[in-house]
Amino acid sequence: MDLLNNIKTKVDSWTADYLGLYVPDINLIDVIEVLILAFCFYRLLVWCKNSRAWTLLKGILIIIFFFIIAAILQMSTILWLGEKLLSVALIAVVILFQPELRKALDGIGSRSLSSMFRNMGLGKSGEKRFSDKTLNDMVKASYEMGAVKTGALIVIENQVKLTEYERTGIRLDSVLSSQLLINIFEKNTPLHDGAVIVKGDRVVAATCYLPISDSKNISKELGTRHRAALGISEATDATTIIVSEETGKVSVTNDGILTHDISRENLKELLRGIQMPEEVDEDKRPTSFLKRRSSHEN
Repeated sequence: MDLLNNIKTKVDSWTADYLGLYVPDINLIDVIEVLILAFCFYRLLVWCKNSRAWTLLKGILIIIFFFIIAAILQMSTILWLGEKLLSVALIAVVILFQPELRKALDGIGSRSLSSMFRNMGLGKSGEKRFSDKTLNDMVKASYEMGAVKTGALIVIENQVKLTEYERTGIRLDSVLSSQLLINIFEKNTPLHDGAVIVKGDRVVAATCYLPISDSKNISKELGTRHRAALGISEATDATTIIVSEETGKVSVTNDGILTHDISRENLKELLRGIQMPEEVDEDKRPTSFLKRRSSHEN
C-alpha cells in the first residue's frame, strides 16, 4: 500500500511539474457517483425525446440561444428583462411540464423494487401478465366486433394501477372471454357505453370514463372513442384497443402513440410484448413496434 501511494505521489508531482495539470484524487465512490449522474442524465434526455417535453425543451433552448446572442451584442434592455424573468423561470418550467412530470413520477412510483432489478438484468420473472387464451380472446373479440361495426374500448392495465378509472364505472371482476367482451359492447345494452378495464385475465370494470386527449396530431376523422384511448395512454402506461363504430377498423394506443387500422397479426405481436414486458428485447417492445409502424406509414 505504501508503495502504491509513493508511485501515485510521484506521478501527481510529475504531472503537475511538467504538464501543468492537476490530477484530483479519485476513489471508487467518485466513479459510482459519475456513473449514476450519467445514467440519470441519459434517462432524462430519453424521457424528453419520447414525450411532448421534447418540443417544449426545443422552445426553451431557442429562447436561451436568443439571450446568448443578446449578451454577445450587449443588448442591455433584453438582458435586464431576462434577468428579471429568471426568478420565475423555474416555476414556469414546472407548470409547462406538469403533465409529463406527473406521468414520469407515476411511472417511477408504480415500479416495484423487484421489477427495477429485473430491468437491470439482475432477475427474471417467468410470470405472464395475462394468459395466451386471454390474448387470443381479446384479438378475436376485437375483429368480430369490427366485422359488424360494434364500437368498443378495451383498456389493458400494465404497471400503473387504474383504480381511479375503475371507480368511474361498474365493477364486474369477471373472467375475460371473447363472448363476454362482445356481449358488453352489444348496442343498446346497459354496459356498452364507455370503456372496459382488463387486469390480468379478468375484466374488472365496465362503462368507465377516460380522460380525453387534447393532442393536435390525432386525425379529425377519429372520434371521442379514439381521443379517450389516447388520453389514458398519455396519462398512464395502459394499452388500449379501439374498435371503430363507423368503419369497423381496429386501432391501438400505447405510451401516447395511436396506430390506426392495425392488422390482426400486428395486434397479437403488440399484446405479446405487453404479456412478458421484462423479457422482451428493446426492439420488440410495444412502443418500439408502434414507432416503427408509424414511421413506415409516414
